[in-house]
Parts: sequence; structure tokens; C-alpha cells
Amino acid sequence: PPMKLLVLHAHPRLARSVVQRAMLSAIAGLEGVTSVDLYAEYPDLDIDVAREQRRLIDHDLIILQHPFYWYSSPAIIKEWQDLVLENGWAYGPGGTRLAGRFLMQAISTGGTEQAYHHEGRNRFEIAELLSPFNQTAWLCSMAYLAPFVIHAGRRMKEADLTAAAESYRDLLVGLRDGRIDPLSRLSPGYALPPHFAEGISR
Repeated sequence: PPMKLLVLHAHPRLARSVVQRAMLSAIAGLEGVTSVDLYAEYPDLDIDVAREQRRLIDHDLIILQHPFYWYSSPAIIKEWQDLVLENGWAYGPGGTRLAGRFLMQAISTGGTEQAYHHEGRNRFEIAELLSPFNQTAWLCSMAYLAPFVIHAGRRMKEADLTAAAESYRDLLVGLRDGRIDPLSRLSPGYALPPHFAEGISR
């Protein structure tokens, strides 16, 4: 059956965004894709933990969509992780409620792709900088997929940005419909966590 996708997007100044708004526009209205603006829902960062946990349970692939702020995510995603991914629920003894699900990030950067290399100005590759999210997925018995990245989107010509956003849409549709096997998009070197298969068999 088609996978159900949950897009949790976070941008503290979404109205000023160029790239993130283009990405959201490209996936708007897709059947089987739930899109949640975390800052709009929780302007005071007072996150409804039970509600967010129900959302996770109801979906197969969770996508964290956000600009790449200071080599990480906007603050609300960290707050969301701290509160929603509880010990005994998402990880730890008995914490296998997310086992068998998939986690992916869809990010936009201000810098060019060349900047994210060991010889570039940012000194590390994107996958290395995202390693805390990689480990979070592993701890929660989820498969961590390679991120979708749009580099230096503000400098793109409008047609090129539109094409990049459409590539994002195509990826989500392919994952949703099974045309793209999510396990074929595992982050390089990622080994499935021990309890991942338990979630698949549920």
C-alpha cells in the first residue's frame, strides 16, 4: 500500500523564505502527504506531545523540512525532539513505537554544494553535519534516508528553483507510491537498527 508521509516543516520567518516556500508549494495538496507548519501550530513552542506522537504513529515516513541554520535546524525542531521522542516511547526500554518507520530531512542551504566538503569553507560534508539526526533515527529504530538538499537556492534562477522544488515533489511521490524503495535511499553507511524489522512486521 502507499506510504503515508508526514512533513514537519519549520521556518521562523516563512513569509521571507524563497526556497522553503517553493518546496512547500511543490508538495501542496499531495494525497497521502500531511504537512505541518510547526511554528504556526506552536508559536510559543508549547508542543502538544500526545498530538505529535499520534501523528508519528499514523505515518510511515517522517520528513523534517527546514533551512540549514547554523549546521542544524531551527530551534523548534530541537524542542520537538526533546519533548516528543520520549524515553520508553521512542527509545530506551520498551521504546519501539517508531520502529520500522523512516526519517528524512529536506533542507535548504545558503552556501553552495562546494562549500560543504572537507576542503570547503564549512569543512564538513552535509551528511557529517546531520549526524545527530542520523543517530536519533537509529536510537528510535528508524531507517535514516539520505537528505534532499537544495543548495544556494536564493541565488538560483527562478526556473532552476522551480525545477529543484519539482524534484522534491517527485521524490515524495515516488516514495509514497513505492516507485522508489526507501531502503535504496538509506544515508550512505547507515546500518538499520536492531529493532527496525520489528516495526515492519507489525
